[in-house]
Amino acid sequence: MLKVMVVDDEEPIRLGIVKILSKYPGGLEIAGQHANGLEALVQISSMSQGDLDVIITDIEMPVMDGLKFIEQAKTKLPDVSIIMLSGYNDFEYARRSMRAGAADYLLKPMDKVEVFRLLDRFAERKQLAAASDSGPPKAPAAAEADAASGNVIVERVRKLLEQEYNRDIDLTYIAGKIGFNTSYASKVFSRETGETITDRLNRVRIEKAKQFLRDHPGLKVYEIAHLVGYGDKIYFQKLFKRTVGVTPLEYRTGAPD
Repeated sequence: MLKVMVVDDEEPIRLGIVKILSKYPGGLEIAGQHANGLEALVQISSMSQGDLDVIITDIEMPVMDGLKFIEQAKTKLPDVSIIMLSGYNDFEYARRSMRAGAADYLLKPMDKVEVFRLLDRFAERKQLAAASDSGPPKAPAAAEADAASGNVIVERVRKLLEQEYNRDIDLTYIAGKIGFNTSYASKVFSRETGETITDRLNRVRIEKAKQFLRDHPGLKVYEIAHLVGYGDKIYFQKLFKRTVGVTPLEYRTGAPD
């Protein structure tokens, strides 16, 4: 079960978010409700990894705003997933929140379908992490040990790409983060999944770009390219068309899925 904290200085909005969350079919626990980032950090300071899975927070708040709050929250709980809320359909807010560590950026009023989709993703990630942490048997046969190692690599790579797809990352960085040699990690991931780590990263980024195109019509294509980790707009457009079959603008106009 997911443990969720809600942070918003407007009590009616905060209570409304909690009410929406209470209808989440996967089930969750409200681990805290706070009116500003500083108040929330007081509770987080006494938490350990596993005590909190998701933070849903406003950006504009008194005492401590959402951006400063999530930077400090991620320092204490690096694996926590953060959804940033704002009434401003503004690229700069989205960019800054993603850089600060947010997993996604949603506009107020919070859409139930959107947030439930994110919660489903976070719940699946938690289950995969729990499966990986359980580890292989103490004395497996060589083949079993290799299979266990492969599963761990695949799940660690998947988790990392979901969390850091918007950053400037390469294979060396990924291998260092998951704790395996670069060539070994690449070989095992390709063997187990049938695609390279780079292919998977591009797929994650394109899927996220499609979501931005659907959900944030005010964002320009070059802004979305930067949000999902591509500094080169032209490269992003070519990759998007090669992957999806249409250009980003055509995808937005057609509104598929």
